[in-house]
Amino acid sequence: MEKVYEYLKNAGIYYLATMEGDQPRVRPFGTVMLYEGKLYIQTGKCKDVSHQLAANGKAEICAMLNGGWIRVAGTLVEDDRNEARQAMLDLYPSLQTMYKADDGNTQVLYFTDATATIINSIGAVPEIINF
Repeated sequence: MEKVYEYLKNAGIYYLATMEGDQPRVRPFGTVMLYEGKLYIQTGKCKDVSHQLAANGKAEICAMLNGGWIRVAGTLVEDDRNEARQAMLDLYPSLQTMYKADDGNTQVLYFTDATATIINSIGAVPEIINF
């Protein structure tokens, strides 16, 4: 999972896909954290993405780096501990102007039952990492 985290961290921006009813929704994200052996992302509970994940936790992210790409598919589960939220805010200090660990809005979620597929170039054999 460390390789998945490093790939996403180095890519900087990834795209998160969720479902809203029968309509896919995709948006750019930039927060990623490896915490207690789990891969986390961050959002705000007031955002549509949070409501979409509450209704259906299945999600997929995609990022590109150096001509290759990664896809991570799995289920996102909320971690409602202040410690986890604060760890994300500590990793991304710029978020602290908009979020606080105990503000009731900050949300961190981690992947479970996930599969990462890394493809280094078109036609390359994919590397599969399950976590």
